[in-house]
Amino acid sequence: MLKLFSKKEKQVVPAKLPQHIAFICDGNRRWAEMRGLPPLAGHQAGITNFENLVDWYIAHGVSTITFFLFSTENWNRSTEEVDFLMNLFCTEMEKNMKHALEKNLRYRVIGTRDRLPKKLAQLCDKLEETSAENTGGTVVFALNYGGQDEIVNAVNAAIADGKPVTRDSFETYLDTGDLLPIDLMVRTSNEFRISNFLLWKLAYAELLFIPQHWPELVRSEKLWQMTLDEFARRNRRFGGGKKANYLGKKK
Repeated sequence: MLKLFSKKEKQVVPAKLPQHIAFICDGNRRWAEMRGLPPLAGHQAGITNFENLVDWYIAHGVSTITFFLFSTENWNRSTEEVDFLMNLFCTEMEKNMKHALEKNLRYRVIGTRDRLPKKLAQLCDKLEETSAENTGGTVVFALNYGGQDEIVNAVNAAIADGKPVTRDSFETYLDTGDLLPIDLMVRTSNEFRISNFLLWKLAYAELLFIPQHWPELVRSEKLWQMTLDEFARRNRRFGGGKKANYLGKKK
């Protein structure tokens, strides 16, 4: 797979900001069913206002935004749903190229492309190639992506090179090797798991699970601000912290 390497509005903004925020976009079908709509209508609702969400986070200081769109396990869904999603991704990716040009955004698509429809795989390549030199921020789509597969593929690539690896050098074999570590991962729809998502990059991420379904979050500036506010409240120690005596009192 071709790898490409490169890097307001006034409002009260938290002092601490996530540089890389990742979303597990869950609950599209549940959102639709709650409203008496066909389940597939939820996927269409899930992409409504997407570009405004991206622009808002970039304007507020976030430099990389990743969206988990389709996992390696999602092929187990019905043929009707998979076909609908593949067509939806094609339509939206053509729009994303215009967005990349207008907003100076770099787009990346992570995940293997061997199972994707030929047209979609070609659009992934074109989107990456045409936006590779853009510097206004990075938008990442995880498409036919699995975190365990990414690590296994990287291990095999390192073995093929026949050289011992360090943590830093191993990361260069990853599909996500050029991306910043994730600071904040948000999952919608009251699901409390990471579902094989960006396992390496999530090592020190703050996790936020919210009850709203994805079509609600994608349209709500109030919820966007809430994610930044919540991150600002977190105390990130990366394994360190204040010393304490044996009674647990901080010194």
